[in-house]
Amino acid sequence: MEQNRKKTQTRQLNKKMLERLIIIHNAIKSGLYPDVTRLQRLYCEQTGYSKVGVATIYRDISTLRTNFHAPLEFDEQKGGYFYLDSNFEFALNNISAEDVFYLSAAKTLLSSFEGSPVYKAISDVIDFVTDTQGVGKSALLKRIAVSPVPKVVTDEEIWKKVMESIRDNAVVEFDYSGRWKTETTHRRVEPYQILLEDGQCFLFGMDEGKGEERIFSLNRMRNFKTTPEHFDLPGDFEFSARCGGGKFGTYATKTNVDFVIDFYDDGRQYVKERVWADNQKITEFDDEGKTRIEFSSTQILSVMEWIFAQGSNAVPRSPAWFVKNWKNSVRAMMERAESVEI
Repeated sequence: MEQNRKKTQTRQLNKKMLERLIIIHNAIKSGLYPDVTRLQRLYCEQTGYSKVGVATIYRDISTLRTNFHAPLEFDEQKGGYFYLDSNFEFALNNISAEDVFYLSAAKTLLSSFEGSPVYKAISDVIDFVTDTQGVGKSALLKRIAVSPVPKVVTDEEIWKKVMESIRDNAVVEFDYSGRWKTETTHRRVEPYQILLEDGQCFLFGMDEGKGEERIFSLNRMRNFKTTPEHFDLPGDFEFSARCGGGKFGTYATKTNVDFVIDFYDDGRQYVKERVWADNQKITEFDDEGKTRIEFSSTQILSVMEWIFAQGSNAVPRSPAWFVKNWKNSVRAMMERAESVEI
């Protein structure tokens, strides 16, 4: 029963199937009393496809009845299908022009993931829905923009294999070159989640060789294969639960750290514009010309990069070891800066 339900849900998300349902609905709604043969012909005429199977049309009719509660009947005398309730409308046909606009806008907002399979899949669905409604490209859409970012092109075959392994809770193996240790190592991983950040796709899961949860960029994977072995997904597998309340991106450690950072000049307004962590506390020190933020996070590397992105406007105060690492990095930058000839 559960397996059949999942199959039905999968069909609901199939673009071609939705396309057929709309064509079938419109034909029945028009009062043509079409039979299966005529529905086949209409579908091919309107889509340009060479053929569609009889069994497929029958399944679509069943889907209209079961999933969309269509009051669909067959008239023996007229030899075709009709609606008992002439006011019945297919849900997709009731999407408003405003909804179509926001769907199109969502595609624009997702443009930073343009090189990834997830963007292509979502974009195809949005294009299909908006085209189906016969609503042209709104001029207002041009007034919504996303700043250009470097595109990261993700291998579609690896993406598909990763998604299949997540669906089946299957252990995977691959060769991997890390961000810091660039030598290639072989990994065996229990995949938990796909993470999306700045146009990149990451896999979060249990590295069986390390005995720890790790994050892997799909773009650094090679020789990816899904094993026949399966694992039990832990009750708490959410990556967000590993971030210690911080909101600084993908990389996280086991240790939850309490940070204190002072912001100066232009950085003062910048730090107050967003929620950086669930427990953040912001205090103004106007007499010292600074704004202090205190929060907890496990995303130590990302916090350090965040501070450096503000240059001299951000100064960490705690913890001491973190401040020491920051100072060492600043000194190294100064040494290299002094070697640059102007």
